Amino acid sequence: MANADSIIAIYDDYYTDGKVAAKREIASKQSVGHIETILEGQTFERILDIGAGEGAVLDKLNKKGLGKVLGAVEISASGLEAIKARKIANLASLDIFDGYHIPHPDKSFDLGLAIHVVEHVEHERMFLMDAARVCKKLYIEVPLEHTRNLTKAIRMSGPYGHINFYTPLTFENLLKTSGLKVEKLTTFGHDLAYEQHLAGRSKGWLKYKLRTEFLKFAPKVAVRNMAYMAGALCSAK
Repeated sequence: MANADSIIAIYDDYYTDGKVAAKREIASKQSVGHIETILEGQTFERILDIGAGEGAVLDKLNKKGLGKVLGAVEISASGLEAIKARKIANLASLDIFDGYHIPHPDKSFDLGLAIHVVEHVEHERMFLMDAARVCKKLYIEVPLEHTRNLTKAIRMSGPYGHINFYTPLTFENLLKTSGLKVEKLTTFGHDLAYEQHLAGRSKGWLKYKLRTEFLKFAPKVAVRNMAYMAGALCSAK
């Protein structure tokens, strides 16, 4: 991935694959749940989904009434077409972008979302700094895949375009060195539905129980040995 054009080429037809859409639909439910957990009742009138994919998160935000005015920017042409097809009532703007330069004025949104985007981005800080320019606050979510078995994580996640791998500490450091103030950072396990989608009903239930109990009773050891997710609410310093 040498430049923005190469990234656009990789993701241009990404959302024409129905298997990707099914996975993202389930993943979006758990991400919106994470957003609600971290926001703790805070409300935001204008919300921008940065790297909106095929619109699964936007659709759920609209149905839940989270944000009176929604906006989206997406790198993929197939993603934009999928978002348009959803006909989301509160979606006021939908734009393509190059992954680094968001076509909106400074502080024009109250909250920006970057959900499972940063792990795909070559220049993470450039991306986050422009997101902070446009949005007063940001919710950023990434997978925590930098475990003891990093080799497996790279092998499994590489085909999905993951080029950055995080621990809770390296994720927090990325946010702070991007000029962001971390207001809250939480580690999450996968929802049961997501585990079962990937591993099947019985094995998925076992993985769900193991991952959630491990995180509950030994969080530092858990994140060194199993993959989780981290979500952070941030504001510009």
